[in-house]
Amino acid sequence: MSNTDFEQHLALFTGTERYYRMHANMLVTDGVKYLAEQASCFWLLDLYWSHLTGIDFDQHPFTVLKMAVLKSAAIVHIEDGNDKILATQFIDYTDFPLASVRLYGCWEDGHWIVMLTSEY
Repeated sequence: MSNTDFEQHLALFTGTERYYRMHANMLVTDGVKYLAEQASCFWLLDLYWSHLTGIDFDQHPFTVLKMAVLKSAAIVHIEDGNDKILATQFIDYTDFPLASVRLYGCWEDGHWIVMLTSEY
């Protein structure tokens, strides 16, 4: 599947039928599970979760993961939804197929729910 086709397919996810547990307090939607499986990027969910564990969910119940890929490296920012950076991590090497990705994390009922932007 081409990157354009992959991006278009991801955009078709506009809700979820169920949640999948990735960590004790992290659930992902159908679209995020599809992204992780198709792009072999479960590591990105682990990275997000590792930063979410240090974020005060009472103060920041909504977060945005933004990853930009340049050649074979990437930079990941976790933000508060208003462009305030809460955490940053540089990735020395990745084979992630897209130039960028954005995920939302919402704190609800004791869990971070991670979703594609089209699923929000």
